[in-house]
Amino acid sequence: MIEWKEQKFSDLNTKELYEIFKLRCEVFVVEQEILYNDFDDKDYKAIHLSGFKKGKLMAYGRIFNKGDYYPNNPGFGRVAVVERERGNDYGKELVKKCMEVCERNFEEKEIKISAQAYLEKFYLDLGFEYRGERYMEDGIPHCAMYYNKKTN
Repeated sequence: MIEWKEQKFSDLNTKELYEIFKLRCEVFVVEQEILYNDFDDKDYKAIHLSGFKKGKLMAYGRIFNKGDYYPNNPGFGRVAVVERERGNDYGKELVKKCMEVCERNFEEKEIKISAQAYLEKFYLDLGFEYRGERYMEDGIPHCAMYYNKKTN
């Protein structure tokens, strides 16, 4: 069973922050070989959603209000699950939790994400729709996807 924790940046302690950046580095820098500076100052504005299993961080996403990442929509990103825990539907649970946090905390209900193109079907299955924006981000094909609570 996963225990979920939502926190503002100022509520994270040093151990939690270390574990979050360690997971993000393992997934995005080491596994996906993306060379980028993960310290983008956006963490200060985000709601940090962490999933724990037996006290260990195993899933993470950061969530933004309209204007804090995307100009016209709330959204989320840096969605990651520890490699050894994949295949257990924790990714789906994490994304659903991110969607719930957006819906509960923000007035604007249409969510926007920048999905890695190979995950397009994963997000379509969760009710997102692709709207014609394909682009390269950090050397990886991405697409803009939207979820609207009113239509889903």
